[in-house]
Amino acid sequence: MKKVTSVFWITLAITLFSVSWGSIAPKNLEKITMNIQSYISVHFGWYYLLIVTLFVVFCIYMIFSPYGKMKLGQPEDKPDYSYSTWFAMLFSAGMGIGLVFYGAAAPIQQYISNPPLAEPGTPEALADAMRITFFHYGIHAWGIYAIVALVLAYFKFRRGAPGLISATLEPIFGNKMKGPWGTLVDVISVFATIVGVATTLGFGAAQINGGITYLTNIDKGFWVQLIIIIIVTVLFMISAYTGLSKGIKYLSNANMGLAVTLFTIMLVIGPTLYIMNMLIDSLGAYLYTLPKESLRVAPNNEEQQTWIKNWTVFFWAWWIAWSPFVGIFIARVSKGRTIREFLSGVLLVPSAVSFLWFSAFGSSAIVKQDEGAELASLPPEQMLFGVFDQYPLGMLLSIIAMLLIATFFITSADSATFVLGMQTTNGSLNPPKAVKFAWGFAQSATAAVLLYTGGLQALQNALISAAFPFSFIMLLMVYSLYKALREDKAKLDQASGK
Repeated sequence: MKKVTSVFWITLAITLFSVSWGSIAPKNLEKITMNIQSYISVHFGWYYLLIVTLFVVFCIYMIFSPYGKMKLGQPEDKPDYSYSTWFAMLFSAGMGIGLVFYGAAAPIQQYISNPPLAEPGTPEALADAMRITFFHYGIHAWGIYAIVALVLAYFKFRRGAPGLISATLEPIFGNKMKGPWGTLVDVISVFATIVGVATTLGFGAAQINGGITYLTNIDKGFWVQLIIIIIVTVLFMISAYTGLSKGIKYLSNANMGLAVTLFTIMLVIGPTLYIMNMLIDSLGAYLYTLPKESLRVAPNNEEQQTWIKNWTVFFWAWWIAWSPFVGIFIARVSKGRTIREFLSGVLLVPSAVSFLWFSAFGSSAIVKQDEGAELASLPPEQMLFGVFDQYPLGMLLSIIAMLLIATFFITSADSATFVLGMQTTNGSLNPPKAVKFAWGFAQSATAAVLLYTGGLQALQNALISAAFPFSFIMLLMVYSLYKALREDKAKLDQASGK
């Protein structure tokens, strides 16, 4: 534990305080954080839309600019992982459990419950349902992750800086980032990671419990979810003990294998032609409306403004709050790739997988909803299992889905223990196992307490609020990277005689 920095103790104290507050006065915490989150969404929704669009534009510019040839590392460095393993790690850490949770629920919600423009349940709402789901889980989400990962990977592997968020700002602020200001930046990043992963663990436990409840007579409740969390904690601790190259690598590949199996079966037994038609039509609509949707604020339509605040702004803030965790992990596994290769992979491949996934499970859900299955009446954590119940091999699909949720659950928690250990040991690429175990237990305990007290929503609100200050850090990171790239390319050009 000698390598532990002050960031560890400060963030641990904040986490314990937040959990205690949520345990003792959950309604009070929820009210305060909801007010903060609501104020930010109402008064700074335009800001979120603008900066996320700028992040995507910057990523696209970097792909096609001369900087795209520069490596995340030294010229002789080679990637540590094959493309298949790298893509599996990106997907597992970035959005895996969310896709399983919302694969059927999100399109149904946009069609029946909360359509962006049309009346619920109408053909117009159906036309928008998949398009808007693609928008929320597409290149904008991955552009946010890509920015943080790119900056961290460049400074770590090209310039030899510690793998810390604060270290990426040194080209702007110099040694100030090695003092209290740097500690503040890292504390914000670590706390966002802890709360983000705790909410994900809560989602995972709730969905596994939802599947068990839907398929058996076992009731949905805290004690079942606690047993699930304990089992998963033991499993991801074993994975964390084996290290990044073994545990997370094998689990990520297992995730992709299960995901491909589930997707293929659904594609075959589901409405195959409708799924493919929906995919192509929605992809075209998504690309056609992307520029307008990216900056749609609807200042003259209060109803649409409310929808944008509750959905698009919420998602952008959510991805920003998650970006320290996902970005740090993606950076760690991306050494040796060029900027062009890195950004193309991070932006396009996971987005394409997400589009395929939502098309298969969302379309299958929509067909049965229109046939009278009333899937929209189910809670989100049970909707996927409700869809499976409408098709052949439903029990097999449900079992595969629960295994997939469990492996995504384990991988996310495993990845997070590594990232938290790295961020609280001055950027060590191999944090001590004791530190990783400490954060692993802290995450699981946080998730368990939140589920017990019903305070999950309160800390979700806190997570969204935490995205606001971190968004300014991200803007500074972009400027710092651009400044460093210009300096390094000028040196390369000078050395080569250009």
